[in-house]
Amino acid sequence: MQVAVASGKGGTGKTTVAVNLAYVLAQEMPVELLDCDVEEPNAHLFLHPTLNEMHEVKILVPEVERSRCRGCGRCAEACAFNAIAVLGDKALVFPELCHGCGGCVRVCPAQALREEPRRLGVIQSGSSGPVSFVQGRLDVGTPLVVPVVHAVKEQSREKVTILDAPPGTSCPVVATLTGSDYAILVTEPSPFGLNDLKLAVELVRELGIPHGVVLNRAGLGTEEVQEYCHHEGIPILLRIPFDRRFAETIAHGRLLVEDFPDWRGEFRALWDRVQGGLKV
Repeated sequence: MQVAVASGKGGTGKTTVAVNLAYVLAQEMPVELLDCDVEEPNAHLFLHPTLNEMHEVKILVPEVERSRCRGCGRCAEACAFNAIAVLGDKALVFPELCHGCGGCVRVCPAQALREEPRRLGVIQSGSSGPVSFVQGRLDVGTPLVVPVVHAVKEQSREKVTILDAPPGTSCPVVATLTGSDYAILVTEPSPFGLNDLKLAVELVRELGIPHGVVLNRAGLGTEEVQEYCHHEGIPILLRIPFDRRFAETIAHGRLLVEDFPDWRGEFRALWDRVQGGLKV
């Protein structure tokens, strides 16, 4: 079972929910947490895992053998990402734009393109106590995020997997959510939180994923988020109140369920509500 923890915007407490839920469940069952926010992974700041394995994520990018290239332009026509241009009688590759599909190599009549691996980032794996842990790290300056997200998800081994998604509703979020059994959408009671929650709800509905909301910093803002959820028939799975003590715990990289043991039951109840949502 894969449960993605997502949010329409950053800073809502998405990772807080993911790491605390994984920690609580790991006391009862084999659980893994996959940090798919590969541009800025931070679940490790709370779980403090021992990372003992690492491997590179690469894609195959074409290189031009200039002695063979005729400048026919078929490779550029085949490229949907404008990663190849023909200047004069020779093709020029822009590797940063290439998605590694290999179409250009297949259509070249002169066999003037060969594929070479290009690194995008790394996958690191290990454990934090009973929690199995995997995170991806995108190399600085690399624009292709989705292949690294896919590489993280390919490491899934346990029956219960918590996916910490990137914030927003862009392609990396879609890549993380696709195939999930349930999506926990974390938001806050503010106009920005409501606006971006609506975008996230639109996304998970388009993907056909059952979903519910965790309202973080509850009691701080307006009631609009709760009214929206009621109107749309979206269950509020958990309310985490605005509390200075909670903010201090998070700022020091600690788990809520460790500093406030009573909250272990709240996160266990959150899991029960997620499972109940699957049966609706």
